[in-house]
Amino acid sequence: MDSYYLDWANLLLRWLHVVTAIAWIGASLYFVMLDSSLEKPKDPESLDKGVGGEQWALHGGGFYNMQKYSLSPKKLPDNLHWSFWESYSTWISGFALFTVSYLANASTYLIDRTKMDWSPGAAIGVALAFFVVFWMAYDSICQLFGRRKHGDTIVGIGVALLVCFASWLACHWFAGRAAFILVGAMMATTMSGNVFFWIIPGQKKNVARMRAGQPVDPIHGQRGKQRSVHNTYFTLPVIFTMLSNHYSFTYTHEYNWVVLILIMAGGAAIRQYFVIRHRYKLGLAKNPLPYALTGIAILIATIVWMRPAPQPAQAAAPAVSAAPVGYAEIRPVLEQRCYSCHGAQVQMKNVRLDSPEGVRQHAQGIYQQAVATRVMPMNNATQMTDAERALLGRWFNGGGKID
Repeated sequence: MDSYYLDWANLLLRWLHVVTAIAWIGASLYFVMLDSSLEKPKDPESLDKGVGGEQWALHGGGFYNMQKYSLSPKKLPDNLHWSFWESYSTWISGFALFTVSYLANASTYLIDRTKMDWSPGAAIGVALAFFVVFWMAYDSICQLFGRRKHGDTIVGIGVALLVCFASWLACHWFAGRAAFILVGAMMATTMSGNVFFWIIPGQKKNVARMRAGQPVDPIHGQRGKQRSVHNTYFTLPVIFTMLSNHYSFTYTHEYNWVVLILIMAGGAAIRQYFVIRHRYKLGLAKNPLPYALTGIAILIATIVWMRPAPQPAQAAAPAVSAAPVGYAEIRPVLEQRCYSCHGAQVQMKNVRLDSPEGVRQHAQGIYQQAVATRVMPMNNATQMTDAERALLGRWFNGGGKID
């Protein structure tokens, strides 16, 4: 019963996390597009107000005129919209989901004892440290090099190397599925950290000075813009890591850390195309198509590199191998490899396999998870052999009988 409620918690948190992430990422993508689409106003009234750029848009049957001031408006309105709760609610719901899905079941989902044979407590501690240490290293790079000559380039290279190292480390310390999620959560934590520690506080300081009739410090706007740009390049890599748990061929690959880095790099290159294309349409930037083609080329090269090797033709198997497999033959396999998570004591995902009725009900899932995708047992914690997977496959393809 506890597993049943845990599954509901997982579902509802995942639903909340997706909704809040759509709100946050959607707002981020919109404002990046808006910044890249601004044109200098031509009417004297807008110029006199200090408007540095504007965009006219049509949506939902109405006309919209978005304006951005070069410095600050002469008079601030009483009500200002602050974009921060989308970020905070996304992080809170995401961390809660990570806790329910991975930290609460560290032995099953977080730990791969063929990589690191540590206790659940140690694994949880190191996983949480990834969030803190990555943020501190990232923030230090930005502060040390961000305002130097060619600072954006130096910071970009430094952060890219940091992400690569963290990806390599996570994939060597944790189960592949958890490692991918951990890297994405680590980057998402940094995105929210940018909003919480720098973007919003800087904006509040400037607004307070403006209301007091004092000059604003441009560093807050510069730093906020820098961190906002970083967030937009993190977006597609983070979304990939959140989707990756559905595609085991990515995180179970021998060089899964390389797979992770390549796909994130491809996503970042494609994101660069969308960032620049709006300015290109206004004649303010070169054609960004090479960025998109580079990202697509990286993804295609990754797909080709990861393709399964062709299997050599096998000699005809003995006649006994073609004999139908019954429930009595697969029951010892299920008992040894599956009952620990899907038996009388524990029913992960509300799946129970210690009875013929349960096996009949979940026959398709058994085949998909243990034979086709080889995702289960999770991290192969119970050491299911290839022969046992083949036995389950013959049982299912033979009709999945339990008589």
